[in-house]
Amino acid sequence: MFLLVGLGNPGEIYRKTRHNAGFMAVDFISNRYNFIWNHKSKFNADIALGSIENYKTVFCKPTTFMNLSGNAVLPVMSYYKIERSQLIVIHDDIDLEFCKVKCKFGGSNGGHNGLKSIDEKLGQDYYRIRIGIGRPVTNGSGIANYVLTNFSDTELLALYKKYETILKNIHLLFSSELENFKIQISKDI
Repeated sequence: MFLLVGLGNPGEIYRKTRHNAGFMAVDFISNRYNFIWNHKSKFNADIALGSIENYKTVFCKPTTFMNLSGNAVLPVMSYYKIERSQLIVIHDDIDLEFCKVKCKFGGSNGGHNGLKSIDEKLGQDYYRIRIGIGRPVTNGSGIANYVLTNFSDTELLALYKKYETILKNIHLLFSSELENFKIQISKDI
């Protein structure tokens, strides 16, 4: 069984913000596979269960807000007996140009508070799919405001194309083909 976690903040006001790129990705993928979300789960998270290409899959969107994501991910993993090597976290990355997607297993959280929270609860050995949201053209003082601004309609269309690429290739991570996954997501520019 695999756990796909999208990072973001709960609530309608955050739905289309840059910080919610992870939530948007898991919504996109789960909708394509007709998963039904349970918004009243006991895990401090919205949960959806089903299968993707014969792989049992749990989708998770923590309702704890970004900085406490680990408080939702740990109980979901414990309940479903999911190993860290079967955890895939999809999140925004301010250090990647807009719409660029990268993936890695383990490593630094790069200062991302959602990853930092998960790392504190679980360690670092899990897959991370990073979705570039770009960096504001400031001296860094406007980053908190920037990640909470909405994507434009044009940006959303570009993101949906990237989410489609992730959707088509997610099975490669399920079968531990990280390098092949990286190749496939880099082809779609």
